[in-house]
Amino acid sequence: MSLDWSACRNARDLGGLPTTDGGRIRPGALWRTGHHDRLPVAAVQAARDGAVSRVVDLRWSWEVEGRPSPFAADPVYRHVPMLNDVLDYVPPPDTYAPMLDHNRERIGTAVRAVAEAPPGPVVVHCHAGRDRTGVLVALLLRLAGVDNGLIADDYARTEGCSSQPMLHTLAHLEERYGGVEPYLLQTGTELVMQQAVRSRLRE
Repeated sequence: MSLDWSACRNARDLGGLPTTDGGRIRPGALWRTGHHDRLPVAAVQAARDGAVSRVVDLRWSWEVEGRPSPFAADPVYRHVPMLNDVLDYVPPPDTYAPMLDHNRERIGTAVRAVAEAPPGPVVVHCHAGRDRTGVLVALLLRLAGVDNGLIADDYARTEGCSSQPMLHTLAHLEERYGGVEPYLLQTGTELVMQQAVRSRLRE
């Protein structure tokens, strides 16, 4: 069973991306999208019938109140705001490094929502499917072994984006934290959870 996300902004399957050790991301394992309030009734029902195992909503609570998720009452749904309610930094235009530095606990919660999902496809989204979704997807793909350049290239497929902000973000991840695994340990995401992400995303 499949689910058509074409009614959502920036929707795509991350499947098929190669990993540095010769593997690849499993088709259908991880989707990224914008918000879901325009999904057709049939698409919502398909999700309820088993087309996805988890929907991870990264939006702030006030965004959810304004545009409620059609999955809000369903077992597959997890609302895990990825940013603190009040930002204590000014987001720069050329990197998401401050997002990594200032929202570690919430980012860890979002990663674990993916790691702990039942078997099956996972969908992650924010409002536009760009910034928060882009950072979470980058961390998940890096954890699964996808090269920084390919992660940035995929990010650049998002409307209005180029690869440079994500390249700068991933460089910061390496330079300040020593890579994705040490960073995620600081978010409270233990190695067993990190391995669960790899196992579910890789063929």
